[in-house]
Parts: sequence; C-alpha cells; structure tokens
Amino acid sequence: MRVFASAFLFATVSLPGFAQQFGPLENLGPAVPTPQLIVERMLTAGRVKPGEMVYDLGSGDGRIVIMAAQKFGARAVGVELMPDIARKARDRVQLLGLADRVMIVEGSALRVDLSPADVVTMWFLTNSNDRLRPNLEKHLKVGARVVSNEFPVRAWKPSEVLHVKIGKMEHTIYVYEMGRTK
Repeated sequence: MRVFASAFLFATVSLPGFAQQFGPLENLGPAVPTPQLIVERMLTAGRVKPGEMVYDLGSGDGRIVIMAAQKFGARAVGVELMPDIARKARDRVQLLGLADRVMIVEGSALRVDLSPADVVTMWFLTNSNDRLRPNLEKHLKVGARVVSNEFPVRAWKPSEVLHVKIGKMEHTIYVYEMGRTK
C-alpha cells in the first residue's frame, strides 16, 4: 500500500492545477453534501469492485471516496477545488486510517487526469457536466463508468437511470459506460 500512497503523492504533485489559485470559471457548482444513502446507491450503480479506482469530482468532505474504500474495497481519489474543504477531508481520511487507499487532492475537475479511473462520480449541474464531458472522453478508458447524481450528461445516453426516494425527495442517478455513451 505504500507504493499506492507514493503514486498518489506523485499524481498530486503532477496535477496541472495543484497549488494554483482557481478562478470562478473552475467552480462547477455549490458545495452540497450528497446524502449517505445516495452515496451508497451511486457506488452500487457504478458497480464498484474491490481494487478498482474511484474518482469523485467535487469531493467535498470525502464521503464518497471514504465509502468507496470502506464498504467497496476500492482505492479512491477525491478532487476538491476549495482548499479548506480539501484539507478537512484529508484530515478525516487520516483520522479514519484510510490514507493508504484514499487521497484527497486540491484541484480542478476540469483539469485532472482521470485515466486511472474505473469509476467517476459527480454531482454538478447539467451545464457543468457539459463542460466536464471533453475531459471525461479524453481520459477515461472503454468500460469506465461515470455516475452522475441528479443531472445528466446531455450528449451521452445513460446505460441506467435510477430513481431513489428519500423521504419526500426523489433523486435521479445517471450511469454511463464509456464506449457505450452514444
């Protein structure tokens, strides 16, 4: 696992946006925590398997990457634009003893290299998903899954659409499989 942590450190340092100030155009949406039940449903819908690599774009407090490691046995990278939120998430990962499987990087979802990802999760507005689509298409391998909470990727055809009701709120989860998005 030390090799994994070292690889994470290298990836963190090599991120194009690392240690830079990001402008307002990099911000793809508000910081709204995903309900825990939806986190689990997103990871289940993405068919996350032990040892796979999950990237969560706009990872906030790290709840998706933490559950991916704890419950699904995955390795995970959270990409968070806001420095204070990223720092708190890194502290939480350390406290939970998951630093060998989970990394939180401060960076832009628009600039991160997603090529190691088997699954990408996100919760952004449809317009932001449209802006992310070229990066997803550029980096993700055939068979990688993209799971979007609430908002579709307009140019893609989902392989599955789930509707999950929590109380009076209904949530929609869109699942896409690279190579099958047209």
